[in-house]
Amino acid sequence: MVGAAVLLAASSARAQRPLPTWTRGATCYEVFVRSFQDSDGDGIGDLEGLIRKLDYINDGNPRSHRDLGARCIWLMPVAESPSYHGYDVTDYYRVARDYGTNEDFRRLMAAAHKRGIRVLVDMVLNHSSSEHPYFRAALRDTASPYRAWYRWSPTKPAELNPWGQSNWHKSPVRDEWYYGFFWSGMPDLNYLHPPVLAEAKAIARFWLEDMGADGFRLDAVPYLVEEPGHIVHSEGTHAVLAEYGKYVRNIAPASYTVGEVTYDTRTMRTYYPDQLDSYFAFELADSIISGVRRGTGKGIVPAALLLQDSIPDARWSPFLRNHDQPRTRTELGGDMRKAAVAATIMLTMPGVPFVYYGEEIGMTGSKPDEQLRTPMQWSAEPGAGFTAGRPWERLQSDSSSITVESQDHDPASLLNLHRALIHLRAQHSALAAGRIVPVSASSDAAVAYVRRDGRRAALVVANLGDAPLAGLSLTSAAGALAPGRWHLESLLDSTRAASIHASSDGRIDAFVPLAVLAPTHAYVFDLTAAH
Repeated sequence: MVGAAVLLAASSARAQRPLPTWTRGATCYEVFVRSFQDSDGDGIGDLEGLIRKLDYINDGNPRSHRDLGARCIWLMPVAESPSYHGYDVTDYYRVARDYGTNEDFRRLMAAAHKRGIRVLVDMVLNHSSSEHPYFRAALRDTASPYRAWYRWSPTKPAELNPWGQSNWHKSPVRDEWYYGFFWSGMPDLNYLHPPVLAEAKAIARFWLEDMGADGFRLDAVPYLVEEPGHIVHSEGTHAVLAEYGKYVRNIAPASYTVGEVTYDTRTMRTYYPDQLDSYFAFELADSIISGVRRGTGKGIVPAALLLQDSIPDARWSPFLRNHDQPRTRTELGGDMRKAAVAATIMLTMPGVPFVYYGEEIGMTGSKPDEQLRTPMQWSAEPGAGFTAGRPWERLQSDSSSITVESQDHDPASLLNLHRALIHLRAQHSALAAGRIVPVSASSDAAVAYVRRDGRRAALVVANLGDAPLAGLSLTSAAGALAPGRWHLESLLDSTRAASIHASSDGRIDAFVPLAVLAPTHAYVFDLTAAH
């Protein structure tokens, strides 16, 4: 892999372009089409159903706050696949029949763009389905031109993955083995064979130019290229991502790519500066969930600062949970107040945050995977307002009480908190693009930080404990704010707070914002310099 190393070194020397302007202050919304809205009563969500619900995500009216205000959607896989989840693709150029047609997707793009919504397609490049025509041809015929598109061995290799397991699978046709990191039904593609990367680029061009998509979420990117002793994070993988990312940016300059690297921040930062645009911040997500669950804020800001200090231009994507993980409220013991605090912290972080559908109303769910991806709970009517038929998957037990309908007009609901926060970060420059300035709190039960963008600033303070906090004081290092007095105005409610006096060196010294912080509650304040 000398060529891959040279390519990686050369590409790393080139400057990475800034993120597209539409990402500034943007929030993205992850949608599982199968579970979002069924338009024809077959119990399976479809593209037409999603089109009908776009106004819930963003109605296109900047003066309206009745929508979520999300500026982009990440669609879990929508290409043809034999599985309900779509991560084993059989035709990368065709929309899954359960969801509709290619023309339905183009109608979705037109409707989304009319509302100012960008659409990211989940792109599965690490592997195909074992039912993909290329793999079936390679399986049947050792002389097939597609044999080199996959990895084969006449005997089972001794190679094990980092968890001590083999990813080699016995062929059902002859005495040989093929490689599939995730499952025998997902044989890995061989990116050491140049036509494979050429095809990945062709697929990208098809979705960007023919279908009108705005970018991609790339699944399982650490496993693209296996090298001796490096099943994950290989130099070849970094080289492929650099070349793929450059290709996408060249043909679609306003596009956006975000990758799944389910590792800590130190590992994730090896995927910068010039590979994909962004990656999900898994370590930060775990720090927020853990801190809120345990009632301590000690690890949250350090996790965010590590990202800010080591990754260029806030090119990372905070989130709480996704389609592979127990839902946030489930992780937090069913506590809606804790879910609200976690959401407030996540949505006041830098970067481009992602919200998994249903998280905004506190949907629950735990393994198996199907129960992490249950139908959206729109209302208390049969089928949860998702379908007039029988839902493809069993609904959650609270599907009649935890709904969009029940929270829509409740100003204190989790849904309306999400609406407020998503609109706020789009409008407030410090929340949209400000850097985190750490602030020390006098109690471990609290977390606090300033977001600052030039002269514009916001203060976030949260009591993660289940008891009120009296007399909590905040202190910072020098340079936190410009010297002088700063007035605080609550951005979420009518809470009145004291003013901050920043010393001549910009230090916050033992500032008490409120006499008492309510238990399990977060506050977001606009900071205005007094004249």
